[in-house]
Amino acid sequence: MVIMGRVASAFGIRGWVKIQPFSEYVDSLLDYKTWYLGHENGPWREVTVTQCEAHDKTLAAQLPDCPDRNAAEKLKGLLIAVPRSSLPEQDEGEYYWADLIGLTVINQVGETLGMVAELLETGANDVLIVRGSGPDILIPFLNSVIGPIDLTAKTMHVTWSADL
Repeated sequence: MVIMGRVASAFGIRGWVKIQPFSEYVDSLLDYKTWYLGHENGPWREVTVTQCEAHDKTLAAQLPDCPDRNAAEKLKGLLIAVPRSSLPEQDEGEYYWADLIGLTVINQVGETLGMVAELLETGANDVLIVRGSGPDILIPFLNSVIGPIDLTAKTMHVTWSADL
C-alpha cells in the first residue's frame, strides 16, 4: 500500500470529507475509484469512492456508509492508500511524494532535522516541510540539497543546516 493522503475533516453536512493529498498533483487520487482507509499499521478497509472532486489544494469526497457530517467527522485522521501495484513504475531516482512523507531527515553533519511532514509545489521547485522539535524547516527538493534517500531505512540525507 502507498499512502496517498488523509481525511482532514468533514466537508459540509451531507457526509463528504475533505482530503489532504500526499501527492505532487492534488487530483492524483481521482484516478482511483477504490481507496483503502485505515491507520499506518492497519487495519485497512476497502471503499469504493462515490464521488470525488478537486478543491484548490484539497479534495472533497463522498464515501459509502457516510450519510452525514457526524459520520464524516468519525473518519477524520484516517489515511488513504492505494495498492502500490496500481501506481505507474518510477524511473531511477524518482520517488512518490507519499513515499517521502515520514522519512527522517539527517543533514551532512549527522544532525536529525526532523521528519518530512509534507511537500509543497512552488513552481520553481518542490519544497519539503520538515517537522522536528523546533519550528518547521523548509528544504528545497533540489539535487544539490537532497542526498541519498533510503526508503527501507526511512531516511533522507540533505546538505542543509537546521538554522537556515
